[in-house]
Amino acid sequence: MPEQETMGARAGGGTSKAALAYAASLDADAVMAAEDIWGSEAHAIMLARQGIIDEGDLGEMLRCLRQARAALEAGELELRPELEDIHMNVERYVREGAGPEVAGRLHTARSRNDQVVTDSRLHLRARILDIQDSLADLQEALLDLAEAHAETVMPGYTHVQHAQPITVGFWASGHGSVFARDQKRLEAAFKTTNVCPLGSCALAGTSFPIDRQLTAELLGFDGVLQHALDAVGTRDFAAETLAALAILMSNVSKLAEELVLWTSYEFRALELADEFAFGSSIMPQKKNPCIAELARAKTAAVYGNLLNELVLIKGTPGGYNRDLQEDKPPLWRAAADVSATVGILAPVIRSLKINTDRLRELSGANFATATELANHLVRELHLPFRRSHHIVGTVVQQLIDEAKTFADLSRVQALLAAEGVEVAEEQLSDILDPERCVRRMTSLGGTAPEQVRTMIERLRTGVASSRERVCARRQQCAQARKRTADIVEGVLSGAKLGDVL
Repeated sequence: MPEQETMGARAGGGTSKAALAYAASLDADAVMAAEDIWGSEAHAIMLARQGIIDEGDLGEMLRCLRQARAALEAGELELRPELEDIHMNVERYVREGAGPEVAGRLHTARSRNDQVVTDSRLHLRARILDIQDSLADLQEALLDLAEAHAETVMPGYTHVQHAQPITVGFWASGHGSVFARDQKRLEAAFKTTNVCPLGSCALAGTSFPIDRQLTAELLGFDGVLQHALDAVGTRDFAAETLAALAILMSNVSKLAEELVLWTSYEFRALELADEFAFGSSIMPQKKNPCIAELARAKTAAVYGNLLNELVLIKGTPGGYNRDLQEDKPPLWRAAADVSATVGILAPVIRSLKINTDRLRELSGANFATATELANHLVRELHLPFRRSHHIVGTVVQQLIDEAKTFADLSRVQALLAAEGVEVAEEQLSDILDPERCVRRMTSLGGTAPEQVRTMIERLRTGVASSRERVCARRQQCAQARKRTADIVEGVLSGAKLGDVL
């Protein structure tokens, strides 16, 4: 096959092998083979429907594209590096099966500029839906944990210091709440991605009477990205998706960091199941939280991919530039890292052992109920909060100096009395007990078990809604794919296009 006919090189002597090798994108393009075939089928159908090619040529094109699809599904699709990209490799099947004239007509009213971004959007939308499903699994794992431990007390932390008592259910549902917003960001990224650029051609549209809405429908897009110059030159959909993935991973990394800390000997709050822990090559006692550590590391990689994309697109002038060929590697790397990380964390969370005795011990060991004591002085004795805060702070400092805790109720009572505050010892026992303390946190969104259970139900409803939307999106894509496949089969069976379209 002549190189110039394939690549359209302007230079009289043709592009050198070294230049072709440097410019090749096949490694990143190969994952889009199925989408490239589908896009070519839809484009060919549209050309014939509009009378731009005849139905005889359409049948030949579809026959050869079906052969390419069969080879792909059998794992036998031959990808030739010298053809540079996935588009020319797919077109090769038409060229070799039906001849160069038919293959050449397939590219009528289409440029690799709009073809590649169509493939990218088709492939990316499927990746987004996969990640949304995995994220829903992680959300459900956290909410199941939260429901099982809605009353299990634990210390809450600010600045990695004991703050106030909370429950395991409050902690786990908190992560579930964060991930609910990540679902919304992914939904928004899907919506931005799922519009069709095909038919924009190189940058200016075409003088052929094409029907861009038809190709959009055959490919399962929500609609057409109308402006041709914008359609081929923009990669903001990729940047938006990467931003959503980076924010998701920032939230994943916070969860991973807590797993690392809380499974340590110093905390002993959680224990990883053996199947999700790793040993040491030299220290036989080790049980390392490597999955959580790798989640933190992969977060850094996803951040880098986002920055890669932003820097890539920030200096390109309008229209397509070859720089944009490099948009896909960071996108696919990030999607793979996020999918793997979110996917493994769901079973990790489900297998966690919660050390309830240790958490109860920690909750009462370091004055976590001090704020509730200050609140009591405000509520019952009508002291200004600043005054009650000072009194309780003074009491806490004296107890620390004496190596005592709130468990020494008689001493707490005496120290309060020295500050002019009288509280019965029995009452102090109630105020300072961590489990009773969390039950009083009944404000909207608080850590009281009834509030936690209400939030769990609301979050479960959100997860179910996300799953329904993902399912509907998948059905939309599948129905479009089936419609295209049915048209292909009809034409190849000898039917007129008008009868099967």
